[in-house]
Amino acid sequence: MGKDPKKPRGKMSSYAYFVQTCREEHKKKHPDASVNFSEFSKKCSERWKTMSPKEKGKFEDMAKQDKLRYEREMKNYVPPKGQKKKRFKDPNAPKRPPSAFFLFCADFCPKIKSENPGLSIGDTAKKLGEMWNSSSAEEKQPYEKKAAKLKEKYDKVIIQNDMEVKLVDLIEKFLGFYLLVPRLFCVLLLLDFVTMVNKEVLKK
Repeated sequence: MGKDPKKPRGKMSSYAYFVQTCREEHKKKHPDASVNFSEFSKKCSERWKTMSPKEKGKFEDMAKQDKLRYEREMKNYVPPKGQKKKRFKDPNAPKRPPSAFFLFCADFCPKIKSENPGLSIGDTAKKLGEMWNSSSAEEKQPYEKKAAKLKEKYDKVIIQNDMEVKLVDLIEKFLGFYLLVPRLFCVLLLLDFVTMVNKEVLKK
C-alpha cells in the first residue's frame, strides 16, 4: 500500500533544521553549483559540533515547535480503511530502561570513536558486540545490576500509572452511579404516585 498523502509530515530534529538552513544558504550563494552530498554532510557535521548552545538554540526551538505540531496532527489523523492506525505514544510516558548491553555501549562507544574516528556506525556497533560477547561474567555484572535496578524502577512507575488509571476509572464509574441514583429514586416516586392516582380513579 502506498504512502497516505494526508498523513502528517514526520517531525524534524534540531540538526535536520540546521542542515536544511545550510542547504538553503549554499543554494543562494551557489545557485548553479552541484552539491556533493557526502562532503556537504561532513561539513555540516563539523560546523554543528563547533556551535555553542546559544547558536543551536534557534534550531532546537524549531524542533520543539515541530514536535508539538506532529503530535497534534497525529492525534487527529485517521488512516485510510484497511490500514491500521499506529498507536500514538504518550510523550510523557516513562521510557523503557536500557539493557545491560546498551549501558555497556554508552560507556565504551566514545572510546571506540576516539580511537577509530573514521569507523562507520555499523562497524562501531559490530565492535561493541564483539567486546560484549568476549567480556567475562564479572565484567558484565555491574551493567546487569544497573539494568536490573532501572528495570525495577520502571516496573514500579508502570504499576503506579496503571493504578492511577484504574482509580480514575473507578471514580468515574462511582460518580456515574451516584448521579444515576437520584434519577432512579425520582422515577420510582413518580411510578408510586401514578399507581396511587389510578387506584383513586378506579375507586370512583
